[in-house]
Amino acid sequence: MQKQKGFTLIEVMIVVSIIGILASIALPSYQNSVSKARRTDAMSALQGLAQAMERHYMTAGAYTAAAAGAADTGAPTIFSTKSPIDGSQTFYNLTISVATPTTYTLTADPANGQEGDGNITLSQTGARGWDKDDDGAYAATENCWETSC
Repeated sequence: MQKQKGFTLIEVMIVVSIIGILASIALPSYQNSVSKARRTDAMSALQGLAQAMERHYMTAGAYTAAAAGAADTGAPTIFSTKSPIDGSQTFYNLTISVATPTTYTLTADPANGQEGDGNITLSQTGARGWDKDDDGAYAATENCWETSC
């Protein structure tokens, strides 16, 4: 009599359940990493928009007239309106939320899967904000771009 070679159904079920457990642990961690990378890209895009605002100030003498909207706010006309800047998918919309002749505040609003991540802001003084809990207000612990603040 020859002995059959192969796996039993129980062995296959154990392997599949172990793979399922590992996937359930790894998937949230992966999604968190992707979200963090998208947020970091938006922060970089805000810094690029801030540099464009400074160039605009040097040529126009004011931070106004850099946006398409009324009251000098809205989508910027001097820089990209989305993050990532290249690519077809938008994860953050860039806007000029406040603009006066001497001050500005830039905002990155989450979109397309980043909702709930909270707005990111940057002002002409370099002050940074990230509404981590997405409650519409910036607490004292949300006046930076780091997760440890």
